[in-house]
Amino acid sequence: MDFVFRRSRLVNWSITAGMKIYGVILAGGLARRMGGGAEAPGDKALIMLDGQTLLDRVIERLAPQISAIVINANGDGGRFGTKLPVIPDLNDSRSGPLAGVLAGLEYAKREGASHIVTVAVDTPFFPSNLVSRLEESANTQGTPLACAKTGDRTHPVFGFWPVTLFDDLRVAMDDGMRKVDRWTAKHGCAEAVFEAEPFDPFFNVNTPEDLIEAERLLL
Repeated sequence: MDFVFRRSRLVNWSITAGMKIYGVILAGGLARRMGGGAEAPGDKALIMLDGQTLLDRVIERLAPQISAIVINANGDGGRFGTKLPVIPDLNDSRSGPLAGVLAGLEYAKREGASHIVTVAVDTPFFPSNLVSRLEESANTQGTPLACAKTGDRTHPVFGFWPVTLFDDLRVAMDDGMRKVDRWTAKHGCAEAVFEAEPFDPFFNVNTPEDLIEAERLLL
């Protein structure tokens, strides 16, 4: 699969002209609750859903929405079997989602992008207009950041992040910041509200029962 993607003409875009947005797939999660055991649980990204890995499904869903995709995960990137860049956290402290955001911002800044949008690899049904809605919400509500929301639940991992905040986030993490919502609250974070019917598009696969449900939702 190519590194750079053309934005689909089928998506209703409100992205500011000239804005270059990279998609960052947060793929560092281990499938500990899928029955693999704590010693060798395997990667969530490689869980099969109806003949495709979760990673492949997320790539297909995200690709039409952005300029390019990178994958954030530690260890040997070759295990994913993709030509997409695989970028590790900037340190090996495994500091949660913010570490993936920081790595994505650093990569996007180096490549000349203006923003990143992060998505979780275990969430194969996120909206096909996620990126445009996040950008629109940030613009409309006058904030640099945005995250997704369904009902009364926010999904901060599905976020819109400007590369101009890279240095601020790096300093905050050096000072021990780990909570996504604590850091975003400092700067202002818009909420892009999505419908949770007929099911929540941010449904994620954590357990064997979730995988069965995901297979049902594909029908």
